[in-house]
Amino acid sequence: MAATSATSSARSSSSSPPSPPPISLITPDPGMDEARRRGLRRMRTVAVGLLLLAACVYAATLGRDGFWGFVNAGAEASMVGAIADWFAVTALFKHPLGLPIPHTALVPKRKDELGKGLEEFVGENFLQEDIIRERVAAATISARVGAWLAEPAHARRVVDEVAEVAVIALGKVRDDHVADLVTHALVPRFREEPISPLLGTTLMEVLRDDLHHGLVDLAVDELHSWLVDNPETFTRVLEERAPWWAPPKLNDAVTSRLHVQALAWLEDIRDDPHHRAREALDSMLGQLAHDLLNDEETVRRTEALKERLLEHPQVVTTAISLWKAMRSALLGSIRDPEGAVRQRLLAELSAFAEQLRDDAALRERLDRMAADLTVFAVERYGAEVTTVITSTIERWDGKEAARRIELHVGRDLQFIRINGTIVGGLVGVLIHAISVLVN
Repeated sequence: MAATSATSSARSSSSSPPSPPPISLITPDPGMDEARRRGLRRMRTVAVGLLLLAACVYAATLGRDGFWGFVNAGAEASMVGAIADWFAVTALFKHPLGLPIPHTALVPKRKDELGKGLEEFVGENFLQEDIIRERVAAATISARVGAWLAEPAHARRVVDEVAEVAVIALGKVRDDHVADLVTHALVPRFREEPISPLLGTTLMEVLRDDLHHGLVDLAVDELHSWLVDNPETFTRVLEERAPWWAPPKLNDAVTSRLHVQALAWLEDIRDDPHHRAREALDSMLGQLAHDLLNDEETVRRTEALKERLLEHPQVVTTAISLWKAMRSALLGSIRDPEGAVRQRLLAELSAFAEQLRDDAALRERLDRMAADLTVFAVERYGAEVTTVITSTIERWDGKEAARRIELHVGRDLQFIRINGTIVGGLVGVLIHAISVLVN
């Protein structure tokens, strides 16, 4: 039975996660700590010196009356005050004289409770919405940002940092990342999304706003210019399709006539915004838009075409090629200190700085947004931030924590001992004077 209990106990202890070992406090600046240590020793020496002085005065005036009686009473009270305050200060960090007196060595014993109290104090007094909004408003963040960005050197520094980060980020994106994005994210999404309503609606809006007329004008102008500059090519293409038995002179006359008529037809289309060819194109595009939205056969054929395009292996290859070309162009412009991207960023930052300087409403809006963002972050993550205080203090070694805290605040605490010695002496003189008057 004992063996079973021991085995069960061992299994239980082995299954429970081990508690993290105490961590040591890291000294950020040994030189600063040495200065604090010297200051602490100096103030301790002063406090002990006053105690010894009071003891010497007490011993020298013991049993005397009159004026020396007052001195003796003051020295006695000074010793009592000095020893009492020494006990109180020492009891914060360790056991006085090494004696395990109750309610002493408070920091090593109760550091966890102190950490919890500090966490609650910070949360209740610093991480409150009204306080945060007041401090963000007092900081005038937008005005400071505007003034800082107004300096050309500062704006250039921001652009350089952004460019450096962008170069690193672009370099981290590999071809297989793009292939995975297209294969596992974009293609499935395009496959799920019907394309016919999108195409039909887009085409309908294009026709309604006459946005395609500019494209038609461009196509007609380019085709007309090509026919004017390449009559031989036009003639050769037609001659290749002429009957073999047709006389060459007849072919030349026909092709020349067709060339002239084609130019005249294109000129008519170019110069007449209501040409029948334009109206026929509008009618055809309008019917296509209607069919994409309402005709089941057109919708089916469009979706089938989309599926064939998405299943084609060239989709991924084309996406990677486009990404490489875009990345190469971006990297080239970003790395160039006088490139278009950097110059545009610099111009935008300068314009933004001027707007911040001149537009009070914009500054107020941005400051309000900064306050809202800060409040949101504090409300969402404030508890986790303050918990760091408790969890960190809980892992501290108690004795080392006491030594470190005493090193930082011990010098100021020695003034309690000094004040206790002085005030105790004054109170002792006062009590002795009252005793003499009463008697």
